[in-house]
Amino acid sequence: MAKRFSAETYVAGILAGDRVMLSRAITLVESRLPSDQELAQQVINQVLPHTGQSFRIGITGVPGVGKSTFIEAFGLYLIQQQGKKLAVLAIDPTSQRTGGSILGDKTRMESLSHHPDAFIRPSPAGKSLGGVTKSTRETILLCEAAGYDAIIVETVGVGQSETAVHGMVDFFLLLMLAGAGDELQGIKRGIMEMADAIAITKADGTNQQKAKAAKAEYQNALHLYPLPASGWQPRVSVCSALQQSGLEAIWQTMAEYLAHTQQNQFFEQKRREQNLQWLYETIRQSLEEKFYAHPQVQELLPAIMSQVKQGEKSAFAAAAELLRLA
Repeated sequence: MAKRFSAETYVAGILAGDRVMLSRAITLVESRLPSDQELAQQVINQVLPHTGQSFRIGITGVPGVGKSTFIEAFGLYLIQQQGKKLAVLAIDPTSQRTGGSILGDKTRMESLSHHPDAFIRPSPAGKSLGGVTKSTRETILLCEAAGYDAIIVETVGVGQSETAVHGMVDFFLLLMLAGAGDELQGIKRGIMEMADAIAITKADGTNQQKAKAAKAEYQNALHLYPLPASGWQPRVSVCSALQQSGLEAIWQTMAEYLAHTQQNQFFEQKRREQNLQWLYETIRQSLEEKFYAHPQVQELLPAIMSQVKQGEKSAFAAAAELLRLA
């Protein structure tokens, strides 16, 4: 069992930039033990005045697009060229059969993980909808309190994770491949509309021309959409993590977005709305956990599940019966 400290000890270590204590605090907020959750909330409440100063960046893309490779190259650029302290929160998919996760992001980002100004935290998605852990928001706050001024949240891939991550970051970057068939085929409009920028990856070697063609197609498609509430026109760029090209342009786009949204006050408005969404989700998760922990629900659930499975009882009637118990 991991050693537990007082809330004051965790807070002092986090504010001092102690990476070990930061890791232990994140483990604490990820714990499902009620005693750990109570202590974690004390820690969160005490570090809260020291949060909110980072630039939160969500990065997603289809499997094989090279998210980890891009994040390592881009992360090193932010640290070495922009003087940032960077935290990467990488959510690894969890097996629905075994419950296991590979947690291989530190291996895939070897150079970045060894840099003293970088902190990489791989976390299993578990049963969380969309592949974002229940504690991701709390982890962002802990990293901000520890002095990390750029925080990247990497999703497991294109799907429901986009909506979840979009609701907790300031800037949303969609990575896409060129030369993989019709570039626009199968790309849901919702995902495109959520993106503040699109980057065509692996624009090197013989793929450079395809990447440029894909850039033009995506840019034309984005112009067909109405401007988002931020008033920002999403941009498309090409990059190569292998050649470390295009990274400066992507950061420049992010910096211009930040300046634009701070000037028109959308940045703070979005943060406030995200806080409310966090409240709603926390209430929902807490109610769900209490429901399944109820003794009578645990006793009757297997039999009722069997009745629903066999078609002997409707799901609606079964749910109503169980909810009356809790």
